[in-house]
Amino acid sequence: MTKRIALIQLGLGGVGRALVRHILAQRSHHTQRLGLSLQYIALADRDGIVINRDGLSDERLTEIVAAKAQGARLRALPQGRPWDGSPEILEDLFEPNAIVVEVTATEATVPVLRAACARGLGIVLANKLPLAGPYELFRELTANPRTRFETTVGAALPIIVTIQSFLLDTGDTIQKIRGCLSGTLNMICQRLEQGQKFSEIVRDARARGHTEPDPREDLSGRDAARKALILARLLGYPLEFEDVSRESLYPPEWDTLSIEDFLVRLSEHDARWAELSRDVQARGERLRYVVEVTEGRCQARLERLKSDDELVRPGVADSVVAVQTARYRESSLIIRGKGSGPELTASGVLADILILAR
Repeated sequence: MTKRIALIQLGLGGVGRALVRHILAQRSHHTQRLGLSLQYIALADRDGIVINRDGLSDERLTEIVAAKAQGARLRALPQGRPWDGSPEILEDLFEPNAIVVEVTATEATVPVLRAACARGLGIVLANKLPLAGPYELFRELTANPRTRFETTVGAALPIIVTIQSFLLDTGDTIQKIRGCLSGTLNMICQRLEQGQKFSEIVRDARARGHTEPDPREDLSGRDAARKALILARLLGYPLEFEDVSRESLYPPEWDTLSIEDFLVRLSEHDARWAELSRDVQARGERLRYVVEVTEGRCQARLERLKSDDELVRPGVADSVVAVQTARYRESSLIIRGKGSGPELTASGVLADILILAR
């Protein structure tokens, strides 16, 4: 017998559209292997929503994804309606097997997440902002036993589940976590080693969709710091975002510039970055942006690492986490692999959905 799982998805950006495509492509696989049928009953973007309690057809989902890829708003599509983000319109959809999937990049979805938690629904988060917001909100959302958030740290890499299930739940004591968790900053460090100009790397990465629309979200270290904060909170440290020591890769006064002016001004620092990269390589070192959680402290900063450091694989821009514990004292537990990209992140979100569904 096939079990129906109703999905309410908030967000149809790159990750959200990739997730819909994954689910459509794997329908027969989910039925045959897992006995599951994942049915979308609502899709929402920042100001619109499409609802069909009986389930949106695959043809309709394909049309919606195509329209969103062309810049359309859900409120303007057939069956679409305006939505201000309030949970009231969704509460009639909160059936026992429903899962709320949050793949936005905003804090505006918090009321819906709280309402879903209150009803004991499954929640899958790819969005870091709610979990890196106030500590009490983190506690509220993660107290729900059906909240999963694997892709908030390291995309589809099994970092959260390893720390929670294989280490903390089994009684291991985590002493330190170090990692390179920003796909954007990993790529910048790699391409600096290849002799490319800092400003050109950033502009090209933004044009290819590898950074946030405002690349300062990555270059300021804010994105990496949020991931570090989530890891710290997993270990029980009641830290706020302001407690994370964070190094930015550009002068703080540039935060007031427009995105266009910021991108122009980046070339002013090309010579400094080129000199730093040459010096680092001349000493046999590697430049990496590293997060670290240890003894109640949390930081995110640029570091010069020895070539034999456990975080380094020369010429590779993978994400990596090294966890030092009572059991893994002499040789850290290493989790490494590609840690960014919409398709990969969507696959991690889907894995969380299927774990809850089963």
